[in-house]
Amino acid sequence: MMNWEDLRFFLAIGQSGTLSGAARALQVDQATVSRRLIALEASLGVRLVNRLPREAQLTAAGQQVLKQAMEIEKYAYSVKRITAGLGEQERTTVSISAPPILARHFLAPHLLSLSQKLEQAKLSILSESHFASLARMEADLALRLATGSTDTDIIKKVGRVDFALYAARTYPHPSEPERWEFVGYTERQKDFDHKRWLYQVIGERRVSCEVSDLSNQYEAACSGIGVAGLPCFLADRDERLVRLDAHETLLSLNIWMAIHPDRRNDALIRRTMVAIIELVEAVGLTH
Repeated sequence: MMNWEDLRFFLAIGQSGTLSGAARALQVDQATVSRRLIALEASLGVRLVNRLPREAQLTAAGQQVLKQAMEIEKYAYSVKRITAGLGEQERTTVSISAPPILARHFLAPHLLSLSQKLEQAKLSILSESHFASLARMEADLALRLATGSTDTDIIKKVGRVDFALYAARTYPHPSEPERWEFVGYTERQKDFDHKRWLYQVIGERRVSCEVSDLSNQYEAACSGIGVAGLPCFLADRDERLVRLDAHETLLSLNIWMAIHPDRRNDALIRRTMVAIIELVEAVGLTH
């Protein structure tokens, strides 16, 4: 008989493309992944993967099995989502995914008040630049600065973040835009709204340093190295920074809250959503 756990290991191989990638995803050693794959192929009587030096290449049979394995995984997560809030003991932990700028500078400073509103529930804040998969239960709910591409999540606009250009008070030529040097992104960051706007503003001017996310751009601007496009709710209250007069169009991004439809009746998630919306209003992000 086929071991369903072996199929889970095969799915990780198919999704990552390598045995080592599957091992990292499953947090096991590569030998365990290889052993599970051998056991699955033996039970099915067919080769699923051609083991190349730098690739786990699926055979024709492997590609067909992968499609079915993905469907099995989808239904397994569906069962897990539906039953997540139906246990005999009430859940006391809720996980919230948010981009680093919101996780660090919006959620983290208010964790005590959020916890108190949620009857001392344990809050797990996932500071992630990528979109957490709510279908795979990587988080219970998510705050985002874009709606995303999935059409399964329930998404609600809860606020807005305005951006402007800032530099340190010690910056040598704040009133000479032609001499501004900027804090930009590294090449590893994919195209997205803030990066697109920032480089339109920069134009032909020099980028003095590159960092991976907005939180680090904020700290870099405070050091005096250059001009950064920062959230007004954060930079306006920092005495180290000054807002620059600029002719460029400024940026506004909506704050979106997302949950999976299967979690809509989870009492703790619903209370958390209400508490976050109240916090958005208190901070003044409901323009």
